Amino acid sequence: MRLLFLAVLRRHTGNAVTAQRIRDHLEATGHVCILKDAFDFGSPSEIANFIKAENLEAAVALHLYRGGRLVQGHGIPFGIIFGGTDLNEDVNHGEKNKVMGKVLEEARFAVAFTESMKEMAQTQWVDPVFTREVKAKVKRTPGVRLIGEMAQEDLHAVVKNCFAVVNSSVSEGMSAAILEAMDLEVPVLARNIPGNAAVVTHEVTGLLFSDPQEFVRLAKRLVSDPALEKEIVANAREYVREHHSWQVERNTYRHLIRTLQRSIED
Repeated sequence: MRLLFLAVLRRHTGNAVTAQRIRDHLEATGHVCILKDAFDFGSPSEIANFIKAENLEAAVALHLYRGGRLVQGHGIPFGIIFGGTDLNEDVNHGEKNKVMGKVLEEARFAVAFTESMKEMAQTQWVDPVFTREVKAKVKRTPGVRLIGEMAQEDLHAVVKNCFAVVNSSVSEGMSAAILEAMDLEVPVLARNIPGNAAVVTHEVTGLLFSDPQEFVRLAKRLVSDPALEKEIVANAREYVREHHSWQVERNTYRHLIRTLQRSIED
């Protein structure tokens, strides 16, 4: 494959050394890798002309902003390698942050050299690579639909027409989706993690699963046992109205704000 590798190649800099090392890796696997300095190109059209002239099939950019913004939108797949200043500095500039997010949405992969860099990127942007993987898998799976964001009223109408709400999160604080389902009198199937188990009591206010096999078993049980469904729905409705009442919550915050007011007066 003929690859364009775009990086900032100022002599004797860390980025230049890293880019040369990665180019060697790519060429060692049989690819033709043309390493170019991002500053050699003044506009996306110059990149487009170069891609066409060199018959390039894909691209890799080192640095999400300096390189990434130049390789997107040309109709060839590309991947991103975080450089460091893109996450440490450019991310703090609103317009650059927005541009980098768009680049990640189009990138086929993103490489971070350390866990901390990966965490910084995930904090700033939704993982676009994972999103694409999910969308692709949904397209290949009969009976599964991926629905985008919608107004709360519309969402509640959809939920009311569902047999159950599934929460498969690997980490939760307190899931609003679970509490809403309980209040809407829809059974809940949730992954057995601390956040979910704090509001779902297994076989009382919902069903908790630990792995895909257990999820399938419990889902089939719920479908085939109307009495269990009815009991879970009733218990969950009572639980959410007793322990998660919006009126109680409102009164609590009202009281807390009053303590702030009193501290100011004192």
